[in-house]
Order: sequence, then C-alpha cells, then structure tokens
Amino acid sequence: MVEQDWEERVTAAWAAFDDYAEEDAAGFRAVVDALADELPAGDPRGLFERACAWDSTGHSDRAVPLYREALAGGLGEVSQYKGRRAKIQLSSSLRNTGHPEEGVKLLSPELLAPSDELDDAVRACLALCLSSMGRDREGLSLVLGALAPHLPRYQRSMANYARLLVEPEEE
Repeated sequence: MVEQDWEERVTAAWAAFDDYAEEDAAGFRAVVDALADELPAGDPRGLFERACAWDSTGHSDRAVPLYREALAGGLGEVSQYKGRRAKIQLSSSLRNTGHPEEGVKLLSPELLAPSDELDDAVRACLALCLSSMGRDREGLSLVLGALAPHLPRYQRSMANYARLLVEPEEE
C-alpha cells in the first residue's frame, strides 16, 4: 500500500536523524521536504513532518505555523496519534518562543482525552508550560502524577503528594 510505504520511509528518515551532523540540519530537512512533496499540497501529514523537522533542528519559530496548519487541516482526523503529537510539540514550541500560555490552553484538554502512550508527554510539556508561566506547583504536580505509576514503590504516596500540591489546604 502506498500510504504504508510512505509512513515507513518517514519512520526510516527519522530513525536516521541522529546520523546527520548538527551542521547538516538542512540536509535532514531536505529529506523530510522530499517526502512531504510526495503528498498533495496542504496534506496535514506533510505539514506535520516539515514542522517536526524544523523543530528538531532548532527552529521552533518555523515549526509553529506548520503545526498550526497541520492541525487546522485535519491532522487529528487523519491520524489521532499524530494529531496528539502535533499538539504536544506545538505546545513545546510555543513555550520555546515565549507563548507558554497558548501551550497550556492547547494541552489542558488533552488531560481529558482518551489515554494512550503519549499521556506522560502531555503532562511533561504541560508542566514545562506551567513552569514558564510561574505556576511551578501545578507543573510539579503533573510531573509527579505522571511519574507515580512508574515507580516500583510509593505510587500511592507520590500520587497523593502530587494532588496535595494543587489542592487548597484545609483550615
């Protein structure tokens, strides 16, 4: 199937990302651009991959409009997983470009989305956005809450500590 072949080649390109020297970031972006060019103009998958390539090579400012365009173009309908990734990565890029409040607004609804393997990434990026806004206790609460289930012991204690960081104190 053509779609599967394209996805496999995208996956292979990203698997080779670390093989590119830092000074050859443009070379990596050219590989991603060539793959994106195989899709119809405006295809949200191509926009997303281009955004990822700019982001991963240190250009959050160039990635933001591409992530927005991919999401507006229906990336979440084409691939719920990539749509969620785009929200996480866009939020991170927004924080990096001085707009963490937009990241919080974008990611907060994801806390209520159906659970998947990206849940912890949602919480981590949301925590960073909150911290950039001076809301460190909320961010720490999210990170501890995400970490608790992965601990070999103390899961209940850490989950309670996370909750208590943001619950109002009883008088």
